[in-house]
Amino acid sequence: MLLTALAAACTATPAAAGMTVGPPPNAHHVHSIPTVGPLFLSVFGLGPLLGLPHYCSAAVVHSPGHDLAITAAHCVYGTGAGIEFVPGYSGREIPYGAWSVRRVYLDPAWLRDRDPRHDVAILVLGARGGREVEDVTGPAPPLGTAAREGARVTVDGYPAGSGGTPITCTTQIYYTHGYPSFDCGGYVDGVSGGPWLHGGRIVGVTGGLHQGGCTPATSYSAPFGADVAALLARARSGGPGDTAPVPGGDGC
Repeated sequence: MLLTALAAACTATPAAAGMTVGPPPNAHHVHSIPTVGPLFLSVFGLGPLLGLPHYCSAAVVHSPGHDLAITAAHCVYGTGAGIEFVPGYSGREIPYGAWSVRRVYLDPAWLRDRDPRHDVAILVLGARGGREVEDVTGPAPPLGTAAREGARVTVDGYPAGSGGTPITCTTQIYYTHGYPSFDCGGYVDGVSGGPWLHGGRIVGVTGGLHQGGCTPATSYSAPFGADVAALLARARSGGPGDTAPVPGGDGC
């Protein structure tokens, strides 16, 4: 769900998973979510200040250094230089500032062949005025593992464009070929990288299969497990970052 044409997806459904079936809910806008924000191609905070378009979503994830965010790997370009994260963004309000990406950490399987099961990136953000991002936004949720089928998740993100506010939806998940999935209307381009929350933890980000989905009504995440925990641990250690491969198609 980056900047691709939307087409029909044909995979498993809630009915096939044995879940309660009814009209899917629709996402609704909220004014702001302190630890969630859009990504801009920008420097010195100019993108959001000038009202330039944002293209993906991300969220602060708890870490001892208070300096990490999580998004989808397909949202990241090169070393991350020239990307800024704006938590709590609302319209053109920038309540917590714009935070520059300093390093990017990606799974080896994504670096090798863009494996959608590893469509996750950890971002190290530069400090502002001697403070780290989580010191400014307030406590962020820690990393978790993929929720079980039938669990209820809350998924946030920013539709791509200039200005705007985040959308959110809470609904049950099911699995499609091993990918956590949910049905909720309104998840269009730009929501990729937005967090999936369950039990107070980040258990997914919109991405994975078809880079998050081929229609606004059905969305996916890469399955979170030991590999994502290892990615976060590598970012926490402060070693050399990665260089993201050239973007590819989503297969829709």
